[in-house]
Amino acid sequence: DAKKRRAYVIVAVFFTALACGVVRMESATLRGDSELTDRLDTHVELEGSVSKEPDARDSSTLVSIDADVLLVGSTSIPIHAGVIAKAPAHTRVSYGDRVRVSGELGIPKPFETGADRVFDYPGYLAAQGIAYTLTYAQIVRVEEGHGNPFLAAVISLKQSYVHGMDAVLPEPESGLASGITVGDKRSVGPELSADFQRDSLVHMIVLSGYNITVVINAIAWILRGTPRGIRFGGSIGVVVFFVLVSGGASSALRAGIMALIAVFARATHRIYLGERALAFAALLMVLWNPWVLVFDPGFQLSALATLGLILFSPLFDSVFAGVTARFGVREILSSTCGTQLMVLPLLLYQNGMLSLVAIPANLLILMPVPLAMLCSFIAAIAGALFGSLATIVAIPAYLLLWYIVTLAHLFASIPLAAVQIPAFGPLILVAGYFGVFAGYVYIKRKTVVALGAHDRPLRS
Repeated sequence: DAKKRRAYVIVAVFFTALACGVVRMESATLRGDSELTDRLDTHVELEGSVSKEPDARDSSTLVSIDADVLLVGSTSIPIHAGVIAKAPAHTRVSYGDRVRVSGELGIPKPFETGADRVFDYPGYLAAQGIAYTLTYAQIVRVEEGHGNPFLAAVISLKQSYVHGMDAVLPEPESGLASGITVGDKRSVGPELSADFQRDSLVHMIVLSGYNITVVINAIAWILRGTPRGIRFGGSIGVVVFFVLVSGGASSALRAGIMALIAVFARATHRIYLGERALAFAALLMVLWNPWVLVFDPGFQLSALATLGLILFSPLFDSVFAGVTARFGVREILSSTCGTQLMVLPLLLYQNGMLSLVAIPANLLILMPVPLAMLCSFIAAIAGALFGSLATIVAIPAYLLLWYIVTLAHLFASIPLAAVQIPAFGPLILVAGYFGVFAGYVYIKRKTVVALGAHDRPLRS
């Protein structure tokens, strides 16, 4: 009958997709270079091109390099490998530079993150096409600027923006402002990072769908009186720019794809279904790079948070019907509960930290974020143009960012603001998500039944 045929089709599609996934993963398997593998744990000298914007940290700079030459004495041996070099802080290289780098060659190794948990660092780097590490690295620029000119221009613009922010705002407010506006990866300091983690506010300091949505809505408002083509083009340009300045981070890329679909739907007056847009974006990213599905926490948390926003926020919105909608209080409360519920099992599996102040912290801190982004943008532009002379322009941004930092520290300092959950296996993780989805199906069915009973005509 029809039900059996439908079940057979679903099973066939599932196993076909599974087989295609196996084939795609096999084709994406990262294979090392034999010349480098034979020289593991030795000092080597390589040449190649800087493939990403260097990740500058407090004590070191991580530089991703597409290595194509191994130098052995006066001999040049062709190779092809992705290498991440750990160089001294303030190493002066840029995206696209041709460099010569020397250091101790190794392969990435997993490391403990505390609470009996291990981070799969090899898999994480493999998702970025990197198979080798180079420690104690010394880097010398051979030639400048061989990368994509457009991407190089975007990175240069971002760096000017960040320098402008630094000129008018102190730390940690400057680092926070750069994080929420252009996804800058600078550390905001170990203390504040720990506070954001205890408060479950880490999503604020990376470029996510929330940040991009705020900017797109602002652009749409600014261009509201212009022709549709200009509004459409402006929104697309903003999305592409933010994905590029994030360095192609999976969370920003996923948000960017969904944002482009939403912009297209708005421009063509079509219906936008969030769950389908999420499925399409996730499928596209996994087809392009299947490693992100298992080894990229940013992709996993971003996709799950968005799914929670789509599925559970409307349910929580009805629960909090009595809460005021002014200043977006009900929307923030509903979205926070929906996203936190969906990412909770994975967060506990990854780091074991259960934040007990996540909802009030998100509610009070997220409200001023759109205004803080606007004021921070104005401050950075003024700083880039006039340097420290524009400090007075940054006062509104500083006050808003100070409020966010202070409240984050206040919530994190509450006794038992977060509790550590013992490590557990993947089966418990799967069981947790089975319970989450089973609860969602049960509530939806109950809601449908209740609506049906309400709409049923009364009989005398």
